Amino acid sequence: MVKKRTLLLLLIAVILGLAAAWLANDWILKRTVTPAAAADDSQPVVVAALEIPLGQRVEGAHIKTIAMPRNVVPKGAFNDTKAVEGRIATQPLLPGEILLEGRVVEHFGGSTLSSIVNPNMRAVTVRVNDVIGVAGFLLPGNRVDVLASRKEDRRAVTRTLLQDLKVLAVDQTAATDKNEPVIVRAVTLEITPKDAEKLVGAREEGSIQLTLRNPGDDSLVSDPLPKAVAKREPPAPTPSVTIIRGTTVDRARLQF
Repeated sequence: MVKKRTLLLLLIAVILGLAAAWLANDWILKRTVTPAAAADDSQPVVVAALEIPLGQRVEGAHIKTIAMPRNVVPKGAFNDTKAVEGRIATQPLLPGEILLEGRVVEHFGGSTLSSIVNPNMRAVTVRVNDVIGVAGFLLPGNRVDVLASRKEDRRAVTRTLLQDLKVLAVDQTAATDKNEPVIVRAVTLEITPKDAEKLVGAREEGSIQLTLRNPGDDSLVSDPLPKAVAKREPPAPTPSVTIIRGTTVDRARLQF
């Protein structure tokens, strides 16, 4: 009796084990993608093979292709390295970063700088010295504010003229991989046409200075332009009369 019960329990255990193995195998097969199926569901995507600085012309050695599932490929990605070679990087690109159309633009001739200026924007160069240029710590890609100073009623008045401007180039360099300070004599800023007029006008009226912003700080001064300084009106002249006595001329004030 005991032997029959033992055999029955063993038989049930074997059946349950086989059923568990079959269910596990079926679960794995449903979630396993064969190499052929994976190849059919993927596409090549161009990524940076090494760090590409701002303003750098992209060459074949800078990029490579990797396979990615079609459903996760971002819009604007390239699938052929030939379509990217010769373009200009509009921002620093890190190794492994997917190259998108907005981050690498075509170079239509002229200077490299003209290719990285965004539509409806202008590039304006201002002369600075090593102190005004944030002690030489300005690099392409930084963002700055512009302070303008001028004399009003025999005293200096300083205001925040423009805010959160992108530095396109320092001197004649639009791309750099350095983090060390460099002495600069000119800084090129990306700016709207209206703000370009303000900047040039402020430069003619007085002096300008750049202040470096933290890249994560997008705060703005709510009212960057101070209220006009009230001018003191000269005192009204006191009424007077001229008295002539022979060769003597006197002036007397009238009292009311």
